[in-house]
Amino acid sequence: MVGGGVVAQRKIETLLEYGAAIHMISRELTTALRKYVEDGKIKHLAREFTEDSLKGAFLVIAATDDPILNHHVSEDAKRRGLLINAVDQPSDCNFIVPSILRRGDFLISVSTSGKSPALSKKVREELEKGFGSEYGYFLILMGHLRKEILGKGLSGDENRRIFHELVHSIILDAMGRRDWSEVAIIINKILQTHFSQEDIINLLDVPSIE
Repeated sequence: MVGGGVVAQRKIETLLEYGAAIHMISRELTTALRKYVEDGKIKHLAREFTEDSLKGAFLVIAATDDPILNHHVSEDAKRRGLLINAVDQPSDCNFIVPSILRRGDFLISVSTSGKSPALSKKVREELEKGFGSEYGYFLILMGHLRKEILGKGLSGDENRRIFHELVHSIILDAMGRRDWSEVAIIINKILQTHFSQEDIINLLDVPSIE
């Protein structure tokens, strides 16, 4: 990461969620970034960018307020065959960072190919209104049920029918209302099982994905 301002901080925080090892080059750091350095979550390599700064890197983000410096970083990264994203400078990028909506394992990414990150953000915020945490719950549930269903030795057509019925049931609506009793009733009806409301709550580990 070249840059230590608010934009760099936002991108670093996203990268940390996915386990990235981050090395940063910047003259100034936000308070939060300084704390990440002190806590050992990221490494502050240097104040100034040099031609040796990108040695060992895999992915580079140029997020300074100096377009000329961002372009210089981009050129260096491209010469080395590295992935490079220069914030708000599409011509200096060989990959674009989409705006991401995440609900557990449920992900939607929105991209304008670098032409309008503000529009990507606007669309993502609109999508957030229609895709709540119930989508994360549902995928946890399906992860458990899929193993059980496939383990029954049913035909491929029967498996597809069951999965289709689960997806097109009102389970998502019930989860949106946090009506775990109704979720259990629907599952039991489709799969001929005997889940209780408590079973569903324990299965989903509800507090951990709120």
